[in-house]
Amino acid sequence: GHLYERLLAVMVMSVRNHTRCPLHFWLVSNFLSPQFTELLPGLASTMEGVTFDLVSFKWPSWLNYQQEKQRLIWAYKILFLDVLFPMDIPRVIFVDSDLVVRADLRELWDLDMQGRAYGFTPFCHGTVEGPDGQMLQRKNSNTSGFRFWDAGYWKSHLREKPYHISALFVVDLLEFRRQSVGDELRATYNQLTRDPSSLANLDQDLPNYAQHSIPMFSLPQEWLWCETWCSNVTKPLAKAVDLCQNPLTKEPKTTMARRVIPEWNDYHLRVLALQAAAESTPRQSAKSQAHRQEL
Repeated sequence: GHLYERLLAVMVMSVRNHTRCPLHFWLVSNFLSPQFTELLPGLASTMEGVTFDLVSFKWPSWLNYQQEKQRLIWAYKILFLDVLFPMDIPRVIFVDSDLVVRADLRELWDLDMQGRAYGFTPFCHGTVEGPDGQMLQRKNSNTSGFRFWDAGYWKSHLREKPYHISALFVVDLLEFRRQSVGDELRATYNQLTRDPSSLANLDQDLPNYAQHSIPMFSLPQEWLWCETWCSNVTKPLAKAVDLCQNPLTKEPKTTMARRVIPEWNDYHLRVLALQAAAESTPRQSAKSQAHRQEL
């Protein structure tokens, strides 16, 4: 929707603000509005070294389809990584639209994933040393009761492996294709979706479920902080902040963004100004056309 397109533009600005190298963004055109597509040249023109490309892929007839739009987006996010991008692209970094980056993504581009096809960030757990040398708890204890992966089916299935979040992940496309990971994910997806209640969080559950046969590289936890699952004392260490929905408060995204991410509003105002400029141009053209016709 239009809200997530604004969030996407904010995310792009935050990546540009903290990443020193040129940036090329690949956007799945299936889910973009015409208005946002028209905004992209203007968005790129405000930032040096930023380019965009649109990619798309037709859903295969043999693959179980998702009727709900949100689940369809999740499916595209994980099922077609081997076919969405040109063959000469060695690596991609997926960043959710409602995430704000605070560090250089080049760190993830250069990261040695030890032969793994992709790397995800585990949900906050354990401890970390703070700037003053004190050990800090990573987990937000207020939402412990909602950490479904710490009990029941998921705890049994994972067998001490961490459950990872899919808001930001790195894909080594060379390894992904060499290991035929796409084929295996699609086969596993088709098997699991025979049960309509399976894969509740499709884009996360699928790679986490499959990690016994498709190992996941665990990215440093600093690369995904969200208030819902992570302690506030670890927020200063965050390299990326995600607006995960809080099951306790159900706080709207923009309200949460302004409260949790101080720099978010400045980015958002820039996006709104771009949108206003883009929307005014067609109206001015239409008025000019009408005036010429009257003459």
